[in-house]
Formats: sequence, C-alpha cells, structure tokens
Amino acid sequence: MTVAGVAGVGLASAASGTSEPFGQYYDDYENVVDVVEAGADDTGTESITPVLEEVRADQTLFVFPEGKYYMDEQFRFTGFDNIGFVGENATLVPANYHDFDGPRFRLFRLGVSYRPGDRLRFEGFNVDQTAPDTGIRVIEAAIAQQLEVRDISIAGEHDSGTWGPGMFAITDPSGHGTVERFRAPDGGLHADETPNAGNMWRGPIGIEANTNVGHLEFRDCELGGFPDNGLYAVNDEGQITVDGGRFANSNGANVRLGGEGSQIKNATIEVDRTRSYDNSQRGIRLENGDELHVDDVEISITAPQPTSHAISVMNSCETARIEDTTIEISGEQVNHGIVVSPQAGYTHIVGGEIVHEPAGGYPIWIRETDTQDQILVELLDVSGEAGVTSAGFRDGIRCGRNNCRFSHVTVDQPGRSGVDRNGLVITGDEATIYKGTFRASQYPYVDQGNGNHLRNSDAESYRDGLEGVRLYPDIDGPEFRVNRIVNGIDDLGANDVLTWRNTYE
Repeated sequence: MTVAGVAGVGLASAASGTSEPFGQYYDDYENVVDVVEAGADDTGTESITPVLEEVRADQTLFVFPEGKYYMDEQFRFTGFDNIGFVGENATLVPANYHDFDGPRFRLFRLGVSYRPGDRLRFEGFNVDQTAPDTGIRVIEAAIAQQLEVRDISIAGEHDSGTWGPGMFAITDPSGHGTVERFRAPDGGLHADETPNAGNMWRGPIGIEANTNVGHLEFRDCELGGFPDNGLYAVNDEGQITVDGGRFANSNGANVRLGGEGSQIKNATIEVDRTRSYDNSQRGIRLENGDELHVDDVEISITAPQPTSHAISVMNSCETARIEDTTIEISGEQVNHGIVVSPQAGYTHIVGGEIVHEPAGGYPIWIRETDTQDQILVELLDVSGEAGVTSAGFRDGIRCGRNNCRFSHVTVDQPGRSGVDRNGLVITGDEATIYKGTFRASQYPYVDQGNGNHLRNSDAESYRDGLEGVRLYPDIDGPEFRVNRIVNGIDDLGANDVLTWRNTYE
C-alpha cells in the first residue's frame, strides 16, 4: 500500500500486510495520511498547522516522514474516536515565544476534559527547541480509553517560560494510558528569566498528570531540571505507575505521586545541580492516596538545599511502602532522607540502605504527632559520616510517633570531624526495637518516651567510656532484654526501668 495525502487524492484506505513505515498500525485506522503529500512543509520553513487543520479527520493515522516540521500555532482536535500521529525521524520545530500565533500553550491539544478523545497514538517525534526563547507544551491529551505516547525526545532547555512539555489524563476510570520514553533531559528555566516573566509562577512543569482518573503508566521517561516539579501526578483518583526512567534536578520535587495504589519502581532520581531559585529539590513526594509504593529506586542528592528530602511521606498519604530503595545524600547543607509527616498514615520502610553524609540532618525522621498509625522499619541499613554542625538534626533515626516498630535495623553514625551524632532517638511511646545494631559518635540509643522496649540488640558508642544507652529524666517503663550495651546505661532519672539478661562490656 502507498500512503497518500489529502490534497487532490483524498484519504487512503488502510490495508494490512503493508511494508510502509508504521504499517503495523494501519489496520487500526480507516484512513492513513502522509502529511507531506497532503501539503505540509518538511524543511522547517513554513508552519504545518494549517495543513493539519485541513486534513483533520477521525479514524485517521497521520504519518510524518523524515524531515523538519515548523509549528507556530496550536493544533486542536477533541471528541474523536481514534486518531494517531507517528513520525519516522520527524522533528517538530516550535516557533519562538515572540512568533507563536495565538495562545502560547501547546503544539497539540488532543481531547479536553469535557470532550475527550477515545483512543490516541502519538509516537516517534524529536522536538528541537534549541533556539532562544523556545519551549512549549508538545502534547496535552485527555483520553477516555486508550492513550499510547512513545519515543518523544526534546532537545534544548525550555526557556520561553510557557507550559511544560507534557500533560496527560485518562478521563474514564476504566481507561488506560502508556507514556513511554518521553524525554526532556535539558529541563527548563524559571519564568522570571524568560520572555514570559510575570505571567507564570515559577515556570514549566516537566510532565503533569493531576486530573487522571484511570490507570496511567510512565515507562523509562527522562526529565531534567524543571522549575516547578518534574513529574507531577497527585490526583487522589486514578492510579499512576512510574516504571524506570531518570528524573533530575527539578525544583519542588522530581516525582510527586498520588492516587490509589500508585507506585514508582526501578527509577533513578538525582539532584546534582542547584540553581539560584531552587529552594527545595525533593526526590519523591508521596501524597493524596492510599497504598503508595516506592520500590527499588535509587536516589542521589549531592547538591542539597534544606528541605530537599530524598522521600517525603506527606500528611495526605494514607498508607505507603518504601522497599529496597537506596538513598545517598552528601553536601554542605542540612538535609534529611525519609521524612514521615505528622498526619501521614501507616508507613512500611523495608530493605535498602541510606548513606547520609551532608552537613547534618536525619536519615529517617518520623515526625512527632498524636496519630496512632504505626511506622514499621525493618531490614534497613543507615550509615555515613554526617556533620559540620553540632547543633540539632544529629540523629540517625529520630522517631516521635507512638507504637512504632524497628526490626533488623543497622544505624552507624560516626560523625564527621568530631561532630556528635546519635544512633536511634525515640521521643514517642510504646516503640519496639528488635535485633538492631546501633553505633554512634555520641549515644547509640536514646529513650525520651514511655514504655519503649529494646531487645536482642547491640549498642556501642565510638567514644571511649560513653554509655551505649541514655534514658531521659521522668520517662516511664523502659525495657531492655537480651541486649549487648557497651558501658551500660546512662540513666538520668527514668522510672521503672526493666533490665533482663543484658551484657555490659
């Protein structure tokens, strides 16, 4: 079959068995249009939007042969049943901010919330925004049943100050979408440093998916440093899956995740660059949902600002599981690893390791609260030489919530340049610590709550002669069973201390 254009010949009927590029898709559509044969310029000189408007038709696959396609205004198509746009080494070239005609928001707007498309394929486009003052939303899609977006590569920093490159939503709870290898590694500038200064807060988001109510997957995507979050997908309806990919240097958070059963797995998150306007570059922020999962993710933060936590479990997170995740933090600012907010629900941290070497901070911080939902931490290793500050934020794990559990946890906090670091500090009540190993330049284990129980554990200070355990005044009922506590217990006035079969070296 030969792919035909519209001008003079009309729409070509699709046929199976073709050897044409993207021929495997032809049977999915009634018509196939070669946009160049239809009159689109493929040299990057004249805008193709008027041609797309002319050949607009439902049940159509629009094929872009190799070439450059200039766009200086939006192409909008809503309420369709099934359309596709595919490129074979095709490059979209957006006009700069000053030359773009009409609202400077998007190249393609395909479906809207009140009139979504039903099925959409958008695949195989490079986007050249390397010229000054370019950068625009490449695609905004609201699709009811089936969304497929693949192999979109954006070159150049988004320096126009307009909306970021992608926005996606599944509008029907039974619908499903896949966004695969959507890449914008060069990120974007803060709006105040662009021609759009004063008209936008912060600037572009990398990918936005905050109105999704179906199941939407992001596979092997890549986002560089955007000024207002990287992947932002926090609607409390719907389910988001982030599988693989790299997310780096965005302000706010590199991945903000919400929804029922949403997850991020097998991904890499890095913060190694901080710009003047980056005041918080969190790795992952979990919010607005139940059963949120982080699984086998690598997070590296080497240029931290304060509050650039590796993982934030926010107050609106009902339950979360963080599993087999590796966190490495260094730099000359105080920064924390995993932070569980006061009103967050049950959180399970299992497996993995945290290597914590910034100026200070807590590798794990379970914030003080009256909330009774348990935090369970097990099979986790915490290490690293944090320190240039000796005041505050100097504990390996700080737990202010009641009824928490720690099992098979290792905390090693030698401190840097003589800085005092504690191992595990419990300020809540009724905690149980089982088979833990705690070493620190100051106190390995500190109890400031009531009814906490340390058993089958090992506590040793790096400082000669310092006790392995410190008990604060007027706490009630601490229990110690079958532990190795080097140099004994420093009891400042605790009540009803229970000890059984401990060894003191």
